[in-house]
Amino acid sequence: MRITVSPLGWGIAAVGLVAAIVGRRAGWVELAAVGVGCLLLVLAGLVMAWGRGRYEVRLELAERRVPVGQPVVARLETTAVRRSLPARVDLPVGPQTVAMWLPSLAAGASHDVLFPVPTDHRAVVPVGPASIRRGDPLGLISRDQQFTDVLELLVHPRVVGLADVRSGLLRDLEGQATRELSDADLSFHALREYAPGDDRRMIHWRTSARTGTLMVRQFEDTRRTRTTVALATSAADYADPDEFEMAVSVAASLALHVLRDERELTFLAGARRLTAVIPSSLLDECARLGTGPDGTRTADLPHRVAAEPATSSVAFLVGGSTASADERRAAVRHVPAGLRVVAVACAADATVEVRQDGLASLAKIGALEDLPRLMHRVVL
Repeated sequence: MRITVSPLGWGIAAVGLVAAIVGRRAGWVELAAVGVGCLLLVLAGLVMAWGRGRYEVRLELAERRVPVGQPVVARLETTAVRRSLPARVDLPVGPQTVAMWLPSLAAGASHDVLFPVPTDHRAVVPVGPASIRRGDPLGLISRDQQFTDVLELLVHPRVVGLADVRSGLLRDLEGQATRELSDADLSFHALREYAPGDDRRMIHWRTSARTGTLMVRQFEDTRRTRTTVALATSAADYADPDEFEMAVSVAASLALHVLRDERELTFLAGARRLTAVIPSSLLDECARLGTGPDGTRTADLPHRVAAEPATSSVAFLVGGSTASADERRAAVRHVPAGLRVVAVACAADATVEVRQDGLASLAKIGALEDLPRLMHRVVL
C-alpha cells in the first residue's frame, strides 16, 4: 500500500502554501483565499485517498500452461466489503498494464471482468498483482493497494510429433556395453581366477574343471541408452528472435520424443541443465529459456556435452544460422569418442539438408514442420 502525490498535486500544494502565507502577510484577502482553496483541494484528495471502502479481489486464470497461440482468459472478481465509490483497477499483464474502471458497489456486491491474456509468443507471462487506486477526481493524490499475488502463465513452445521416427533414438533392450568391468551384468567379457568374496554363482565350473583352478565370469557394465539435446543460447548465434524460437521448438520436440519413448534424457540449454523428467515439466522449463550475450555458442556445445558424464550414445546440437558449416564441422570433432552427433542449424526458409562427416551429421532446417523429414534422413 502506498500513497502517491502527482506533480500536479505537489504544484497545487506549493502554490496554495505560498499564496496563503503571502496573502495573509500582505493583507491580500483574495490571494489568501486562493491559497486556502488550493490547500483544501490537496486535503480533500488526501481524505478521499484514505476514505474509500475495502475490497476482496480474486484473480483467476482459465489455464496455467498453454501452447503458443491458444487463447487464455483471465477473470478478476472484485467484491466490496462496504459501500464503495468508483475506483480504478490496474492489472499488469506481461509488460503492459490493463486499466479497468470499477463502478460504485454496495456492501457485498461483486463486479467481474474477463480479459484475454496474450499467448502469441513463447514466454512466461506474469499476471498481477491487481491493485485498486483510490484518490480524488483531479488525480492530485492517489493510494494504490495490492490485493492479489502474481500468477504465471507458461506459454509452451510449438512442438511437432516424431512418433514415426525411429532413427536416432536407439531401441536396444540391454543397453550399451562400456569398458568398465563388473562382477554381474549382461555383457560377458572374460574369465578370471576366483577371489575371496566373489559370488559363487558366477563360477564357470566347466573351465574350472579343465584348468584345476576356480574361474569366475567377468562382465562389462551396460547402460541404458541416453540421448543428449544441447541448445545454443548465445544471441550472436541467431539471425533474429524468430530463429531462436525455431531452435527452442526443435530441441523441445526432440526432447519430448525421448521422454515419451521412455528413454533417458540430458537436456542442456547453454549453461543450464534442465531436470524435467515428464513432458509437461520439460515444456514448463522450455517456456523460460532465453538468449543472452554471454550464452553458449554453437561451437561450444560439444565442450558442454563432453563436460557431462559419458553416458549418452547420441547427441543433438541445436543452434542458429550464423555459425558456418566449417565452424560446425570443426566443433563436432570435439565430442567424446564413440558419441553419435547430429548438429542442427535452424535458418528461416532453408531447405532440409543433411551431410555426413564421419560419425557426425550436419543438418539444416528451415521450419519446425520439416523436423520429421530431417530425422528420417539422418542415419544413426
